Order: sequence, then structure tokens, then C-alpha cells
Amino acid sequence: MDRETYLQGLREDIVFTDTLRDQSLRFHTTWGLFSPRAIDAGTRLLLDFIEVNPDDHCLDLGCGYGPIGLTLARLAPEGRTCLVDKDFVAVEYAARNARFNGITNAEAFLSNGFSAVGDRRFHLVTSNLPAKVGKEMLYLYLYDALAHLHPGGRLYVVTITGLRRFIERACKEVFGNYDKVKQGREYTVALAIKPEDARTHHGIHMQPSAGTGG
Repeated sequence: MDRETYLQGLREDIVFTDTLRDQSLRFHTTWGLFSPRAIDAGTRLLLDFIEVNPDDHCLDLGCGYGPIGLTLARLAPEGRTCLVDKDFVAVEYAARNARFNGITNAEAFLSNGFSAVGDRRFHLVTSNLPAKVGKEMLYLYLYDALAHLHPGGRLYVVTITGLRRFIERACKEVFGNYDKVKQGREYTVALAIKPEDARTHHGIHMQPSAGTGG
């Protein structure tokens, strides 16, 4: 194979089909996006254990090309699902994958965390949190999730298992509760629920230079 043919192949979309929560979805992806050739183990674990109601309004934070958010949209056909990412290529592919799969109750848009979410409120916020996102950004995500959830709303996150103690401490501090839904060898799924009488501002006890390992 000559170089030009090889490079042209790299520029073409990667296309694969997978079944997530009994939903068959076809994904177009590209190099440079997270896990472009297959659904990663953390995403699969999260989707296996997340509880979704048919009328939930959902947010997929850091959506990538859309496997979590589009699955949620299928599982909550009476609600609307927002897929957000700070990477414009990811947002483009998430929107395309929604169209390719005929999913009309989902929208993908560019947002650095919750910056472009506006005044939208959700019953369910979820994220496959990057291991290297940093402690400060994780706190922002948790506090912003609390602010954008309806009372009784749920935050589900999956992280590398090494972050589980930090996530437990942070969720208890921000939400006042934490549930370890599933712990695997590499990944842990956690749940925090916004109390009915929650206030969105709490004290933060942290050292900005501290690492995220637990």
C-alpha cells in the first residue's frame, strides 16, 4: 500500500455497530476522538448499571461521539437528551450519529463543562470522567451538576477505580450522599442524588495542588 492510499484510509470515518442496553447503534468516529474503534470498558460498565426513566431529561457531559448520550435518548424517548463536549469534532460526530440512528430527541452542542448549558435542568446527568481532568475541574463538574439537576435528580459517573475514594469524598461533600453502584477491576460507577432541599453552595475543603489519586 502506498503512502497516499494509507493516509486516505486514515481520513475516512471509522464505522462500527454495537448493542448498548439492548439498543443497536451504528457509530461513525474518527482518529483523535476517545476510543474511536470500539466502545470502551468504562462506558459499557456505566450503561450497564445506570437507571433511566422513559421521561427523563438527560445530559451526557463530555459526550465524545455519543455512545452514552444516544443510548440514554433511546432509553428515555419521552425526554430530551443533551450531549455536550468541548471538542468541536466530538460534537460534530455526536450530532451526525444521532441523525444516522434516527434519534430525534437528542441534541449535541459545544460546551466547556456546563458553560453553554444555560438554564436547562435535568433528571439525569452522566459522564465518563477522564482520569486526568484534575481535581479542580472535577469539583466544578460536581457543583454544576448539582445546580442543573432537578431535586431528586441523579448524577452517575464512571471513573478509573483509583479515583473512587476522591469521588466518594467529593460527592458526599457536594451532594451529601454517595453510592458505589458497581466497582470493577479498572472502573467504578458512582451515583449521587440531589436532595429535595439541596442548596447549590457548600464549603470546599481542598488543596488546589493535591492530586486526584485515592
